[in-house]
Amino acid sequence: MTAEFWHWWQHLPETIDPVLFAVGGFRIQYYGLMYIVAFGLTYVLVRHRVQHEARFQSVSLTQVQDLLTVMILGVIVGGRFGYVLFYNLRYYLANPLEIVLPFRLEGGFQFTGIAGMSFHGGLIGVLAATWIYVRRGGLDYREVADLFAPAVPLGYAFGRLGNFINGELYGRVTTAPIGMHFPLAPGPGLRHPSQLYEAFFEGLVLFAVLWALRRRPLPRGAMLALYLAGYGVVRFFIEYFRQPDAHLGFVWMRFSMGQLLCLAMTGAGVGLYAYYRRRDCQ
Repeated sequence: MTAEFWHWWQHLPETIDPVLFAVGGFRIQYYGLMYIVAFGLTYVLVRHRVQHEARFQSVSLTQVQDLLTVMILGVIVGGRFGYVLFYNLRYYLANPLEIVLPFRLEGGFQFTGIAGMSFHGGLIGVLAATWIYVRRGGLDYREVADLFAPAVPLGYAFGRLGNFINGELYGRVTTAPIGMHFPLAPGPGLRHPSQLYEAFFEGLVLFAVLWALRRRPLPRGAMLALYLAGYGVVRFFIEYFRQPDAHLGFVWMRFSMGQLLCLAMTGAGVGLYAYYRRRDCQ
């Protein structure tokens, strides 16, 4: 590749304006748009499965819409409280109002927005919200999990593209030409575009694998187990390229908080698959 291409590539984040448009003080950012696309795409894929796969004919489109709504709420609530619990508990114990208020109170009043979301917290929120809805609606949790799990990674890819456009969650310093200059990163060095790594491997690749497996004769609920294990493994290794949170650093040995959570996620996925397989064989 030419020197001109690498110069364009390495400085690309500096040329991207994360704001789609602004009217006065009101701003619409690409980040929020990416999440709308993610949930919209998930809905389209799930609706396609309900309409074309006999196994899910008992699930109505109204129930799909309701499930997606409670999942969105689960992502928001779980993601926020997951960040508080996993990544900054000490600070928020001292400043509990900042958990839900878009203001920073420590060191003076400052508008910050609701800053800080955790993928793993959002996942827990989605699983919990879905479980509550399924119990009240008389649906089968494993069937619902199998219906949604293969579609989730493709939508997730757009969420990581939103992180890239925002210039956040950048990677560690590198000398490789694939590195980029992120304006929010400390120092002038190149950094891995870890958001793009995640969008590709945790999003596109994992989606392709799960979508290909969806018609295989697997135990009911296996798609959720495979998603948990697959995402956990891929994210664990990508964390070696991602910059750990500055206030946490490496939590244990040379492992980041994200890696420790992914180890737990992978273990849960493997254990869940073994449980469902044994249960269906009885």
